[in-house]
Amino acid sequence: MIRFDKVNKWYGPQLKVLNEVTAEVKKGEVVVVCGPSGSGKTTLIRTINRLEPIDSGSITVNGTDAHSSKNNVNTLRRDIGFVFQQFNLFPHMSVLNNITLAPRKLRGMSRAAAEEKARELLDRVGLADKAEAYPAQLSGGQSQRVAIARSLAMDPPIILFDEPTSALDPEMVGEVLAVMKGLATTGITMMCVTHEMGFARDVADRVWFLDKGNLLEDAKPDEFFSNPTHPRAQRFLADLRH
Repeated sequence: MIRFDKVNKWYGPQLKVLNEVTAEVKKGEVVVVCGPSGSGKTTLIRTINRLEPIDSGSITVNGTDAHSSKNNVNTLRRDIGFVFQQFNLFPHMSVLNNITLAPRKLRGMSRAAAEEKARELLDRVGLADKAEAYPAQLSGGQSQRVAIARSLAMDPPIILFDEPTSALDPEMVGEVLAVMKGLATTGITMMCVTHEMGFARDVADRVWFLDKGNLLEDAKPDEFFSNPTHPRAQRFLADLRH
């Protein structure tokens, strides 16, 4: 579903944030991307839908060269859900309108059909009673669950999560992870940048470990957590346990 082939990314002449990254995500897989701060995790997933350009290499998404100048970026993004760290809900719109905007504008859905789907998704994420609320009236956990519902409203085959719980108070983390765990059972392809190692252990099909732009581990969770092969990954996990 997603293939990285020798992807390189620089910020200016001195800082290389992705170094020859080569890996693939199969259809229906849940891949958790972890690593220390500044390792390139967020940059990596932002290259998938061209929120970040790449300097060399290629990224193929569902058979399409994502960074080809011949391909329309809006068409690409229409099929890739993205859940941001800071929610990015439109503050002047109700929850219902936040969720129905893209399906109506980009999919051509009628208002009635879009609202029916939005209410179904709100029920799915446990927020059926918040359709008419505004983002300022929501907790952080509620806002992130709305953001997940908004991404699902486009029926994307892929959904990307960029540290979806890092801006939340600790007691709100569980409610968002529960929604993500439920989503992982539906067959949608997921890539999650997260520090929630319990989620990675329980839900991921594969764990990728990045450090300084290098993909050092690509392993099943049991292998990664019990016997990581790279010394940097071993040190990372030892620090977490400590």
